[in-house]
Amino acid sequence: MYALKNSTIYTGCSIETKKVILIEEETIIDLIDEKDLPSDIRAIDLKGNNVAPGFIDIQVYGGGDSLFFAEPTKKSLEKIHADFLKSGTTHFLITIPTISDEMVKKCIKAAQEYIDEGGKGLIGLHLEGPFINSSKKGAHIEKFIQSPSIQHLEELIKEGGDVIRMITLAPEHCTDECIQLLQDHNIIISAGHSNATFNQAKEAFSKGITTCTHLFNAMSTFSHREPGLVGAIYDSPDVYASIIPDGYHTDFASVRISKKIMQNRLFIITDAVVENLSGDYIYKLDSEHFVTENGTLAGSSLTMMRAVKNCIEKADLEVEEALRMASLYPSKVVNMDHYLGKIKAGYAADFVIFDDDYNVKYTIYEGKITEFDNN
Repeated sequence: MYALKNSTIYTGCSIETKKVILIEEETIIDLIDEKDLPSDIRAIDLKGNNVAPGFIDIQVYGGGDSLFFAEPTKKSLEKIHADFLKSGTTHFLITIPTISDEMVKKCIKAAQEYIDEGGKGLIGLHLEGPFINSSKKGAHIEKFIQSPSIQHLEELIKEGGDVIRMITLAPEHCTDECIQLLQDHNIIISAGHSNATFNQAKEAFSKGITTCTHLFNAMSTFSHREPGLVGAIYDSPDVYASIIPDGYHTDFASVRISKKIMQNRLFIITDAVVENLSGDYIYKLDSEHFVTENGTLAGSSLTMMRAVKNCIEKADLEVEEALRMASLYPSKVVNMDHYLGKIKAGYAADFVIFDDDYNVKYTIYEGKITEFDNN
């Protein structure tokens, strides 16, 4: 057992300044007053830095120099997870775009191999496509877009087993039977890349779609005569939505306004890619975001910590709320909030430790601490 002391602790529920965190192996044992810390327990002095639950990014394509779907291997996932730890992300859904069925199978196989050997940090796969609306395809490749069918979904589920955790699809193209089949296999359905009307979206939510992919981007917009998918999200108290707070995908004023409306239903993703100059998907860095060969916005260069910092400094959100958007709320979306997203007895010993300028100093994953030289 060891303890973390001398820090400001953002537990996900409160802010504690005179507590220590007791950790044994991979689990939080307790939070106690610093004055009650037994002298025989090894204590790590965090030197006044801040502690929060490890970040959870449920839409991210790669990290470092690895783009998973372009290099679908166990080694690629190992490199991606190691890179994520540098910016405080301890868990993630690796995401694949609208690509060929053959490539999807390769990604499933690699993810399964990684999970079978411990699967550090990987919650599963997020399939962003292929069941999307071509009119809202964004950077996705049209020739790979498909309409969902029971047969196709059954084949995908048979191939994917427990690896596929989330699918982004256009609800206006999805039958009730398809939605039910995905739910029966505990696959989270996210509405996105969709041109659904307000009524179509509300109907889909009533059938069990619980979240939406990158609010505003590649979805029917809000207007006073047709509120669209955005309006349906705003109007549905049980539906979550992710947002990309980089100033390119979404203006920071839109982040702030949406937060006022949605409260704890809005959470952060990075939708981060890395440069890729060959294959079906070409990603070129343009300032602080990525574009395709024709200039279409294709992904961000965000880290979760930078996204949190943007929410605080540019969207004027409270520190504790921005941190919840990166940990507690996504843990709820993926049904892991019984174990992730809080600093609380019985929860995972996964933390990001950062200074007042939002530089990550340490990350703790499964109780093991890694120090970074981030200034």
